[in-house]
Amino acid sequence: MASSKKTSREAKARVARMEANQAMYQEQVQRRKRDNLVAIVAILAAVAIASVLALTVFAPKDGTDAAADSTGTPSATASATASASAGAAPTATPTAQETNSAGVPGADTAKGKTFTGTLTLNGKPLGVELDGSKAPQAAAVFKQLADEGFMTGKTCHRLTNSPNFELLQCGSLNGDGNGDPSFQWGPVENSPADGAYPAGTIAVARGNSTYSNGTQFFITYGDTTLPQETGGYTIVGKVTSGLDAVKEIAAGGIEGGASDGAPITKVTIDSFQLN
Repeated sequence: MASSKKTSREAKARVARMEANQAMYQEQVQRRKRDNLVAIVAILAAVAIASVLALTVFAPKDGTDAAADSTGTPSATASATASASAGAAPTATPTAQETNSAGVPGADTAKGKTFTGTLTLNGKPLGVELDGSKAPQAAAVFKQLADEGFMTGKTCHRLTNSPNFELLQCGSLNGDGNGDPSFQWGPVENSPADGAYPAGTIAVARGNSTYSNGTQFFITYGDTTLPQETGGYTIVGKVTSGLDAVKEIAAGGIEGGASDGAPITKVTIDSFQLN
């Protein structure tokens, strides 16, 4: 009888151990599921943030002009933004403006014309060409800015050096990536459907609105791809010579070892002349 009771106790102990082991196993399974879910959410959040940066890579901080988001705008504080953005980005608060600000020249002043000239950065000249046939409004704006001497003394405040996102963004009113809310214009012109901005492209930085172009522009020193979901960025022209000067600036790196930020080598626009 005693033996029978002992056997019963041992059986109950085995069952208890089995149940405890099973409970521990289920807890481990649930913990792994929770850990996996947290990891997936973190990855999705990172992808979402990267997409937003790319999309805003070219937008300036006050809602005027950005570059490739990123920068933003690519955002002018390109998001692409230049930044990409991305930009992701340069970023700006979007505006509801759908008309050009006072003082913005009419597209007719550049329609069908080609402007050639020189953009000098840190004493090194870049040959440039603006296309008034494909981007008459943008060409008209930058011809006026050049003629007024607006760019002289302005800086290039943003540099990106990620694969397929290599640009230098310039022309911010105060050199901080902010745009000028009193000088905004549109629409976006000559934006590539495939989002490809080849090395040597000169494009216009903007905010989230297609009427938030301003005075900022970006130069791609390597083949760059920017998001087109919000309309892309106006390709106004190209660098015809001297692109190595931009590559040298890029080789100097970005402050803090970042892949998108202020260039370590301070970049000043000595002059911008168009004929």
